[in-house]
Amino acid sequence: MSSYDVIVIGAGPAGYPAAIRASQLGLKTAIVDNFRGKNGKPALGGTCLNVGCIPSKALLDSSKHFEHARDHYGSHGISTGDVSIDVPTMIQRKDKIVGQLTGGVAQLLKANKVDAYAGTGRLLKDRQVEVTPMDEGEVQVLSARNVILASGSIPIEIPNVSFDGKHIIDNAGALDLEEVPETLGVIGAGVIGLELGSVWRRLGSDVVLLEALPDFLALADADIARAAHREFKRQKLDIRLGTLVKSAEVKDGKVEVTYEQDGEQSQLTFDRLLVAVGRCANTAGLLADDCGVSVNQRGQIEVDEHCQTSVAGVWGIGDAVRGPMLAHKGTEEGVAVAERIAGRPSHVNLELVPWVIYSEPEVAWVGKTEAEVKSEGVDYRTGSFPFAATGRALAMGEPAGMVKVIADAETDRLLGVHICGANASEMIAEAVVAMEFHGSAEDLATICHAHPTMSEAVHEAALSVDKRAIHRVN
Repeated sequence: MSSYDVIVIGAGPAGYPAAIRASQLGLKTAIVDNFRGKNGKPALGGTCLNVGCIPSKALLDSSKHFEHARDHYGSHGISTGDVSIDVPTMIQRKDKIVGQLTGGVAQLLKANKVDAYAGTGRLLKDRQVEVTPMDEGEVQVLSARNVILASGSIPIEIPNVSFDGKHIIDNAGALDLEEVPETLGVIGAGVIGLELGSVWRRLGSDVVLLEALPDFLALADADIARAAHREFKRQKLDIRLGTLVKSAEVKDGKVEVTYEQDGEQSQLTFDRLLVAVGRCANTAGLLADDCGVSVNQRGQIEVDEHCQTSVAGVWGIGDAVRGPMLAHKGTEEGVAVAERIAGRPSHVNLELVPWVIYSEPEVAWVGKTEAEVKSEGVDYRTGSFPFAATGRALAMGEPAGMVKVIADAETDRLLGVHICGANASEMIAEAVVAMEFHGSAEDLATICHAHPTMSEAVHEAALSVDKRAIHRVN
């Protein structure tokens, strides 16, 4: 039986950084993963690199270029004539990027002397891991002083709506459509639904998003959600709130969806239906009955604030445990657990994990929303600033959206920063740094921001908290 200091089950954005860092710290490390790539071969990187974060951003970029060439280049004096999209070429580009990154992970693991096993890992008692090979080979059992569970998540299915891989699809299927569907239905107007809906809307699909919740982007700040909703409507994304899908059935190559809204049932027919109602922890079959590790009612591995399970030497990280299901959160947990195993201090602040939706405009936030602050009875002040009042946004042709800053009324400490606009995914990092160091609105307001930049809106929003913005009426 092979023995290790650390065995990681799962090679997604939580698992592989944990394995790399553990090996860097001098720990003999192995990683077990059973993800198959599009070519049917083992592929590291998990959902994020293979069918999630990375390929979706590749398609978002391609579709953005297409839409801008078709609809917006004329305002710059650029004539393009008739513009068309070659979907197979677009998909090939996406696949090439995925292949580069998953291959890069394999090289990193090898360079860091991490033993990689292509198979399904299962935790047994006494920190033993059963590995069932993906292809040929015998089942083997490994042992370790520490086991890190990083099994990730899978798409949630809803009653009476079953994936068939062609007409009714999940996020992976929406990344590999062979042609632009004339009509695309999307169940769920969250991160995945908005991003993938935006891809195919830009390419020519009539997209309808059916959202069960009455509020749009319920996790985001209400002002930011309204700003984003306004822009999506202008782009002709048909978002229907308070809409509960009851069933979906494939008939004659079309998907017939029955839904309920305001107490009345109606039907819509689509060429394709994307189910994007969220994800759940992928823990089925991960744990032997006598391994000692517990899961909650949602199937998540139960851990403490340090990602330690109830079994000494067994840890849980990423989408399989509590907290936001975000790749960067999983990465930070993976590195932190490796540090802790090596006897070093570690830190992950789940209160300051940034959220991003890579739509156009992008939506990003960190910290609390105004509604959350108000419900906690905290006395607070807010400041905001529209991108339409910044020179860089106008020069870029990206005037949509705003920045909103929330600060404690007594201490001025930053409580939340919320952005809807171009490059929001990059700008939010400034707020994360400031808040991690217990910064105030005044700190953001007194830091010199380059001109002209989009980040000037963050500066002005912070100034606006104290009613001293320069480029808008306070």
